[in-house]
Amino acid sequence: MHPAAGHASGTLVHALLHHVADLAGIGGELRPGIVHRLDKDTSGLMVVAKDEPTLLALGAQWKAHTIARRYLALAVGVLRLAAQTVRTLHGRHPTDRKRFSSKVAVGKPAVTHLRVVERFPGATLVEARLETGRTHQVRVHLCDLGHPLVGDAVYGRTPRDAAVRAAAEAIGRQALHAIELGFDHPVHDTRLSFTSDLPADFQAALAILRKGRSEKP
Repeated sequence: MHPAAGHASGTLVHALLHHVADLAGIGGELRPGIVHRLDKDTSGLMVVAKDEPTLLALGAQWKAHTIARRYLALAVGVLRLAAQTVRTLHGRHPTDRKRFSSKVAVGKPAVTHLRVVERFPGATLVEARLETGRTHQVRVHLCDLGHPLVGDAVYGRTPRDAAVRAAAEAIGRQALHAIELGFDHPVHDTRLSFTSDLPADFQAALAILRKGRSEKP
């Protein structure tokens, strides 16, 4: 997303500054125009502000939780409930500072609404609607439910099912895509909504799972 330890160049911020020179300095030197973030290797939609008033207006919507954010996630294992809402505290993992956890005594509230889209023998395609936007929120909630994302190197595990392992290899990252983003226009308050098609790697992983399901006796 932006320059940080171990990533001094080649970030989204560098690309934005190359194409939009006027972005420099909006919201700070290191994160110009950045309203929100996606985890590294998560695909999908983002909004970037091109001036300070827009940045402040969109930031206020994020704090008020009025932004609509919908993700598609491919989780290891079969979720039995067709829909559920996960409400937890969210904070740093007590022993691994690179991870976050919902199993903490003190933390910020985190709410994710989950809905099963499609089930496979060893995985589930899940829609996740965020009510809050904590770091790694979808990944943590699914992991702590016992269903980490396919291909997640931080929270995941090696799947037992051969088709799911092949799907993880095909996508080569955590299987998470920000498919919808909605917010109020910062000037005239019109509700805006944007969607993003699943990228080729995610579609390839789903194709492997669908083929594996059809071949099951």
